[in-house]
Amino acid sequence: MQRYPRNMIGYGADRPDAKWPGGAKIAVQFVLNYEEGGENNVLHGDQASEAFLSDIAGAAQWPGQRHWNMESIYEYGARAGFWRLHRLFTGAGIPLTIYGVATALARNPEQVEAMKDAGWEIASHGLKWIEHKDMPEDEERAAIAEAIRLHTEVVGEAPRGWYTGRCSANTVRLAAETGQFAYISDTYDDDLPYWIEVDGRDQLIIPYTLEANDMRFAVSPGWIEGEQFFTYLKDSFDTLYAEGEAGKPAMFSIGLHNRLIGRPGKVAGLQRFLNYIAGFDGVWTPRRLEIAEHWAATHPPVKTERPSRMDREAFVARFGGIVEHSPWVADRAFDLELGPAHDTPAGLANALARVLRTASADERMGVLCAHPDLAGKLAAARALTEDSTAEQASAGLDALTDAERSRFTELNTAYMDKHGFPFIIAVRDHDKPGILAAFERRLGNDTDTEFGEACRQVERIARLRLEAML
Repeated sequence: MQRYPRNMIGYGADRPDAKWPGGAKIAVQFVLNYEEGGENNVLHGDQASEAFLSDIAGAAQWPGQRHWNMESIYEYGARAGFWRLHRLFTGAGIPLTIYGVATALARNPEQVEAMKDAGWEIASHGLKWIEHKDMPEDEERAAIAEAIRLHTEVVGEAPRGWYTGRCSANTVRLAAETGQFAYISDTYDDDLPYWIEVDGRDQLIIPYTLEANDMRFAVSPGWIEGEQFFTYLKDSFDTLYAEGEAGKPAMFSIGLHNRLIGRPGKVAGLQRFLNYIAGFDGVWTPRRLEIAEHWAATHPPVKTERPSRMDREAFVARFGGIVEHSPWVADRAFDLELGPAHDTPAGLANALARVLRTASADERMGVLCAHPDLAGKLAAARALTEDSTAEQASAGLDALTDAERSRFTELNTAYMDKHGFPFIIAVRDHDKPGILAAFERRLGNDTDTEFGEACRQVERIARLRLEAML
């Protein structure tokens, strides 16, 4: 695999300020999954009954049969759990985003009416609440289209958000291809929204959660009482709120299900959490669509260089000069397994360093000898590369006194005579006195030690050059 598709870096060490409306320190977003009536059931044309996310311990599908107990648990969610949660959230004045399975919505029109009357967002949770991992791509594409069609027919407007949940490796791409959605949520990989590009189109991703989620009442390890759910939500909120106070507000998604949190003993923990966050200033509790609209307006997509997506010719042309007069380093780096992590200065510098570290001693010596003397003849003749000229100027090496120039000449000559390659240092890390001190100190090293140090300095120079480029 020459190109690794997974993004393991995201926003990196310094995530952006979300700039939530009103200067909010945190966005707490509640999702209510509406799946009752859309789950696996032979009545729905499925091959077996449902077995996922219920209070039945060790539940398994019953091929070709209705599972009366499982059906009854899902029905509790529609008949009782939903209305308990409706009273709770409308009473608190907190709007929800519904992840609505299209066939479930079609079988529950009274609940849909209540969602709309409450001003809740109804996003799409797919056509049916079934597993998609083995679904052929064309079949899943057709299911997404049918989900949009049926949702629009039942709700009265098309969904603006998408979450399959039991998704395939193709789901995000296929949903994005429709151009229908302000956001897609089939990821769990960040505390903030982010943009991806699908077939040349920018698509907003708003990550969801499987941990701040009442599904843990039905899986192991999980919760057995509402207080445990409350404690986990409270601890998560406290951590994120503190980060928001420190200038890095984030998003806190909370996932709910009618048939789970809608039970009396479980919902008490959720009630405690709503009471708890009501005591804080700067808490924004939007629908998911409002997060999408805010992010699109405040943090629109920005096009950046993507080294991992370049062809070889463009890659070498752009980065062949990062290691002084040694384009072969970039050419070999192109053959490494590159991905989004290498589209950053640190990532691409690491790829170049890997090539240097595995090159032969003669090749590395060639790299060292390609570097100019510090404040030497090439600098005087203005024959340095553009990067070297800027680097030496940044440390004041283009404005030496006669005594300083004489000292550099003396040190350069002694160093070359002893080691056989120029003295190399990442000058942007130092001022002129510091460079001279390092020169004098390193002149005393044996050649093997100095060869290793010079190679490390080449890596450091590459890192700094890439910082200015990417």
